Amino acid sequence: MKEKVVLAYSGGLDTTAIIPWLKETFDYEVICCCIDCGQGSELDGLEERAQLSGASKLYIENIIDEFCDDYIIPCVQAGAVYENKYLLGTSMARPGIAKKLVEIARKEGATAICHGATGKGNDQIRFELSIKALAPDIKIIAPWRMTDVWTMQSREDEIDFCKKHGIDLPFDASSSYSRDRNLWHISHEGLELEDPSVEPNYDHLLVLSVSPEKAPDEPEYVTMTFEKGVPKTLNGEALKVSEIITKLNALGGKHGIGIIDIVENRVVGMKSRGVYETPGGTILMEAHQQLEELVLDRATYEVKKDMGNKLAQVVYEGKWFTPLREAIQAFVESTQEYVTGEVKFRLYKGNITKAGTTSPYSLYSESLASFTTGDLYDHHDADGFITLFGLPLKVRAMKMQELQNKK
Repeated sequence: MKEKVVLAYSGGLDTTAIIPWLKETFDYEVICCCIDCGQGSELDGLEERAQLSGASKLYIENIIDEFCDDYIIPCVQAGAVYENKYLLGTSMARPGIAKKLVEIARKEGATAICHGATGKGNDQIRFELSIKALAPDIKIIAPWRMTDVWTMQSREDEIDFCKKHGIDLPFDASSSYSRDRNLWHISHEGLELEDPSVEPNYDHLLVLSVSPEKAPDEPEYVTMTFEKGVPKTLNGEALKVSEIITKLNALGGKHGIGIIDIVENRVVGMKSRGVYETPGGTILMEAHQQLEELVLDRATYEVKKDMGNKLAQVVYEGKWFTPLREAIQAFVESTQEYVTGEVKFRLYKGNITKAGTTSPYSLYSESLASFTTGDLYDHHDADGFITLFGLPLKVRAMKMQELQNKK
């Protein structure tokens, strides 16, 4: 019997061309596996295409709820944002995809897993680190790095290769943006975005959103509730997380929320430029932070911010299945015990504006914060506090003054 390989299959030109290449190069039986993280219509027609290309079987595995509950929510709770802008849309999805690929490989008795990620990108690292952590015995095949046997270097090459193998597909060689889509976001790279000096062509580029200029002239109010850092209702309606994100995507897209243009530092060492649309995710992150401001004490908030930055780096670098990620997540989860309450905000032309926050665990004291003197705060106490708090500064200044006088 032939050995089996599980191919991470998107239905695009790259992974379609890989099917006959795997059969021809290694004589594998190719089992395609498409992981549904919320790609929507991109999954249409995949079964016919996979079989036409020579796959023996196609799995379409829906992990949308798992993606939301097990990957997105921990990052939202941590406030994990890579390099101040990127909300980790692709990064969070890859470990979930890899986990499912390993499950299918075990089920099928496959000896290898293949992916179509390029040798310049981050995804090769994310897929392979996850697979190594979950199944160190399974071989990994990365065609784009195997330049001795993978000779295709362009879309034209791939189309010609498919035609020679009797595969007539609805692809052409015209250039387009390189996109990655799931429930959380859609990313755009390529074309004019490869030149950082050029403004993105948003009219041509945007998929989930409109630009803020084209958003409605009237604001829209939104109310959400959270329990222990997890969103529970949207505008009074109880929904699961995936449903909340879906509805927030529609709201955010309508009002031009969550469009970022970033030059980021890839793990492999180069800078790359991309535009990300994360309408619902941007709203959810902001709403969660809005509630945390009211509930978390200063010291915890400071450390949690550091942990959020660290988690963003860990996830971006593909190190989800590591003790470090587990430890950071455990800390973050402990901080979410009292992140419960209601947030209200206003969406208007790319902006999210606070419109009121309440929580039974709020640490905000109106009597303390007001200018009226209350029982808990004596203004005279500030004298001694400032004296001690500023003592190191005063001692250093006195020493410097002493040295200056000796000159």
